[in-house]
Amino acid sequence: MTKKEYGILSLPVIVAALGYFVDIYDLLLFTIVKKSSMLGVGSTDATLLSDSTKVINWQMVGLLLGGVLWGVLGDKKGRLSVLFGSIILYSIANFITAFVHTVDQYAICRFTAGLGLAGELGAGITLVSELLPKNKRGIGTSMVAGIGLSGAVMAYFTYQFTKDWRLCYEIGGGLGIVLLLLRVGVAESGMFKEVRQLGVVRGNFWMLFNNGKRFKKYLVSVLIGLPTWYVVGILINQSDRFGKAMFGSTTIDSGRSIMFAYAAIAIGDMFVGLVSQFFKSRKKALMVYYILCSISLVIFFSGYNNSDTSMYAICALLGFSTGFWAIFITMGAEQFGTNLRATAATTIPNVVRGALPLINLMFLDLFQKNWGWTLIKSGMVTGIVVMGITLIAFYFTEETFHKDLNYVEV
Repeated sequence: MTKKEYGILSLPVIVAALGYFVDIYDLLLFTIVKKSSMLGVGSTDATLLSDSTKVINWQMVGLLLGGVLWGVLGDKKGRLSVLFGSIILYSIANFITAFVHTVDQYAICRFTAGLGLAGELGAGITLVSELLPKNKRGIGTSMVAGIGLSGAVMAYFTYQFTKDWRLCYEIGGGLGIVLLLLRVGVAESGMFKEVRQLGVVRGNFWMLFNNGKRFKKYLVSVLIGLPTWYVVGILINQSDRFGKAMFGSTTIDSGRSIMFAYAAIAIGDMFVGLVSQFFKSRKKALMVYYILCSISLVIFFSGYNNSDTSMYAICALLGFSTGFWAIFITMGAEQFGTNLRATAATTIPNVVRGALPLINLMFLDLFQKNWGWTLIKSGMVTGIVVMGITLIAFYFTEETFHKDLNYVEV
C-alpha cells in the first residue's frame, strides 16, 4: 500500500492549527479579562494583584503537570488520544469557569484548564511533524502556530465586543466542542503505529534524564525558547507599568498590547517556516529571529518608546521577533525518537511557560524588592540574562532540518 502524502493544507494541519487557536484563546483570556473577572469573584483593588497572581500561578502549575501527563500518554496511547482528551478537559474547565464565584474556585478551574491546555500544542506539532514529509514539516508546523496564535486576537475582540468575561469563557468552551467534532476525521501518525508494533519502551519521561546526551538535548531545547515568555510575560504583560515609568502614561491597556503582540507573533510564526525553508536550516532561521528580538529589546528601552502609540508598535515588533515558537517546538520534536517524541514536544513548551515564575523571581523579587532596582533597570538586566542563557543554549543545539524522524530512543 502506498503511504499517503500529506500537504501543508491537509486536514491534520488545519485541525492542529484550529486546536492551537482555541488553546491560545483560552490561555490568554485570563490576562485579558483579569481585572473584571477578579473583581467579579470577590477581589478588591487592594487584593487584585495577589489574587490574580494566585490564579495565574495555579494555571502555570497545571500546564507543567499536564505537559508531563499528556506527553507520556501521547507516546503510550497515541497522538490522537491526547488531542481528544486534552480538548475535552479544557473545554469543560472553560464552561465551569464561567460560573465561579470565589478566587479559590477560579484558581481550581484555571488549574484544570492548564492541565488540559498543556497537551494541545505538543501533540499537534508531533502529529504534523510525523505526517508531513521533511521538506514540508517546517512550513506545516509554522502554519499551526501562526493560525493558532491569532486566538489571542480573537480573545481580545471577543471581550471588547461582549464586555462579559463569563460569556467569553463559555464561548471558549463552545469552540472546543466544535473542534472536537472536526478531529474525528484526523488520522493517527503512521510512525507511531509502527513503533507500537515494535514493543519498545514508549513515553518513559525519565528517559529524558537518564542519559547525558539526551538530557543535554532536552535542556537546550527548553532554554532556546526562554525569550518568548520574558517578552510576553514581563514586557508586554506589564506594558502599562513600563509606560508609566518610562514616559508617564496612565492610559496604556496591557490587554491591547497583548492583542498587538500576538497578532504580530502569528505573522512571525507564519514567516519563520519560510525563513527556515530558505536557509534549509532551523538554526539559521532561529538566529535571524534572535537578532530581531535583540534589536526590538533595545528599541523598547530606548527613547523611541515615548508614547502609547510607540509602545503598542514596539510590542508588535517584539511579538514578531518572538514568532519562532513553531520552529522552537518543531526542533524539540525533531530531537527525539518516535517513542519519546510526544513526551519531549509536549513538555518542552510547558517547561518554558513554567519558567516564567522563575524569571519573575529574578525580575521582581531579586532585582526590585531585594536589590532596590527600578522597574526599567530590572527589565533590562533580566533581558540580558535571558538572552545570554538562550544564546549559549543555541550554540549547543543540533541542526534538525534534514533529520529523518523514523527512529527510536533506546
